[in-house]
Amino acid sequence: MENVHVEKIADELGFRTEQVAAVGNLLAEGGTVPFISRYRKEATGSLDEVAVAAIRDRQSQLEQLGARRDAILDSLDKHGHLTDERKAEVLAAETLSALEDLYLPFRPKRRTKATVAREKGLEPLAQLIFDQAGNNPDALAEMYIDPEKGVESTPDALAGARDIIAEWVNEDADARARMRGLFFEKGVIKSTIATGREASGGKYKDYFAWQEPVSSAPSHRILAMLRGEKEDVLNVAVAPPEEDALALLTGRFIKGEGADTQQVGLAVQDSYRRLLSRSMETETRLAAKERADEAAIKVFADNLRQLLLAPPLGAARVMGIDPGFRTGCKVVCLDRQGKLLHHDTIFPHTSEKMSIAAQEKVRALCRRYDVEAIAIGNGTAGRETESFVKGLGIDKVRMLLVNESGASVYSASEVARNEFPDLDLTVRGAASIGRRLMDPLAELVKIDPKSIGVGQYQHDVDPQMLKKSLDDMVSSCVNAVGVDVNLASAQLLMYVSGLGPQLAKNIVAFRDENGPFASRQQLKKVPRLGPKAYEQSAGFLRIPGGRHPLDASAVHPESYHIAEAMAGDLKCSLQALIADNTLRRRVVVDKYVSDAVGLPTLNDIMAELDKPGRDPRQDFEVFEFAEGVNKISDLTAGMKLPGIVTNVTAFGAFVDVGVHQDGLVHISQLANRFIKDPSKVVKVQQKVKVTVLDVDLKRDRISLSMKGPAEKSRTVSKAKQSQNKKPSAPRPPKRASKKPTPKKVKSENTPFNNPFADLFESGSKDSRGQGSE
Repeated sequence: MENVHVEKIADELGFRTEQVAAVGNLLAEGGTVPFISRYRKEATGSLDEVAVAAIRDRQSQLEQLGARRDAILDSLDKHGHLTDERKAEVLAAETLSALEDLYLPFRPKRRTKATVAREKGLEPLAQLIFDQAGNNPDALAEMYIDPEKGVESTPDALAGARDIIAEWVNEDADARARMRGLFFEKGVIKSTIATGREASGGKYKDYFAWQEPVSSAPSHRILAMLRGEKEDVLNVAVAPPEEDALALLTGRFIKGEGADTQQVGLAVQDSYRRLLSRSMETETRLAAKERADEAAIKVFADNLRQLLLAPPLGAARVMGIDPGFRTGCKVVCLDRQGKLLHHDTIFPHTSEKMSIAAQEKVRALCRRYDVEAIAIGNGTAGRETESFVKGLGIDKVRMLLVNESGASVYSASEVARNEFPDLDLTVRGAASIGRRLMDPLAELVKIDPKSIGVGQYQHDVDPQMLKKSLDDMVSSCVNAVGVDVNLASAQLLMYVSGLGPQLAKNIVAFRDENGPFASRQQLKKVPRLGPKAYEQSAGFLRIPGGRHPLDASAVHPESYHIAEAMAGDLKCSLQALIADNTLRRRVVVDKYVSDAVGLPTLNDIMAELDKPGRDPRQDFEVFEFAEGVNKISDLTAGMKLPGIVTNVTAFGAFVDVGVHQDGLVHISQLANRFIKDPSKVVKVQQKVKVTVLDVDLKRDRISLSMKGPAEKSRTVSKAKQSQNKKPSAPRPPKRASKKPTPKKVKSENTPFNNPFADLFESGSKDSRGQGSE
């Protein structure tokens, strides 16, 4: 990494220069974010994954900026526009916008009004007027009348000169920088109903006459308005007060008071309205969109992390059931490693006779395959199937509803076809439901994260930015947990540090041909898995029961000798050191500090010796919905119910209460205090207690609250407030304000009046329970 980049990044992110330089060097050597943050703490000063990723991303941005700077300098030099002063300005530019502003006057452009005026020979006239020396513009213009060039009169000449001046104003780097700041600071984003659209109803009705400062507009409202514009329902515009914009330009370009200055004033107004305002609006919209994308993607990534790191049941003999009414329930039996042993179909909801047959079949399968747990998909017929299974009275078998969002996507995917080439889609889905209970992370990595149902406007954000963020998050989760190399699928292995799709396939192929891996050293025999890939991946690949006691731990093979030295100094075996806490307490960690290994690594080794291969995920807990509440019509206001958070958004959280339709806990109902960020209060997969506020059967909308009773006791109805409130003297009328007043959203506590709930349909589920955006 260049020294100038190191210093800049360190200053911006608040890290020491040596930390940034170390991360840059490790990245250049092929290091991954998980590897650097986990196994190179001495070099980076124990920077975590977030910090390492931030340095990586900022370095990439600065490299792109540098590449664009070099291209601009080459173009200016090639066309004879590069002077020492201009080169210094380009080298000093710190943003892409500043670079492009400097290059704008020299960039090849389409034919413009100013181009035509120059062809008519009017540029000298424009310069004379722009100098504002007190000359008579009419007299000057007469000298440039030339019918052969298309300049028929004095007004023609002046109009052409103004066109040229307008372009100079538009291309002035300082003016653009100031105008950009004005748009960002005082710009107002406005949305209105598009021509020809009905003004009544529709999910965008709250945006038919909406405005607010673009600098503070929440990401979900920005994305909602832009989506409405894309669907030709709304017109969206961004601009500051025009008087402020014109005042800025006037202060920059108006120098005198004569007739020539009046011509410059007209050109300035034309430049702003025809050129500069449009350019700045485009930039501001793009910047607002990028900011909104970042916020929405962060919400998505945070939700995905919680879902991927949901507590696993672990190795167990599981029966997976994909519920259904008319087509029946698909049943699969899996062994403790998730291998499919049997599949069948039962019809517990069609008739009493079929239900009795289904009972006998389920009991028989449980006995035959010694089933320890039954996983039931939470989609259509999920609660009914749960009741059916619980009514069987099967002892010592846990019965749980499993979120099956994305199961239909997996069932039709190439991954599923490769795993189960001869099976029906619904059978594949049932197998996925069963495996999802055993290990959510291992199963969910097979599905495109956008299909899991935890995003916010994921189809509206930048797809490349979204993919990069989600890939980073999946990789972070996979490497945090670690992977059993003898059980993992290629889809799971590909997210391990240092691997990828091809190496993951090579590992699986090698395993299939040669049997389970007996040690980490054996990984070096995998085709194309070289020393660098081994270094990056070995610490995250686990081999339970391997030849070396630490092969099942997160201790990197490069550090095995340290643990062995600890055991040798205590005159015991490494196995004994791992098993005996009394021995571990006798280890003097400082004794093993060296130039290459510091306390961070040594402390990590001691933690692994204490709990080799520990799983960072929480322990599995059984959750049950309220009995007798199976559909939305069973809900009534005031009910208190257990629920599971299925999605967290910028305006609240969606909660599954077991009725096939998620309810919305609006941000104002999340807690007994003001909440700015819902993710600080709730997480995906969190178990919560909610109170039903309202139910709209026509629109399938459920409004919920997580507020405690103390908060509700202080709530007074508007009617009661009006009864107790004393009449006040009439207020004088407010003075009219020239500045636009942003329209505010109604602060209602139900999703039915929430302008975002209709746009964000994560609470709805299709026949497979899959949440849609």
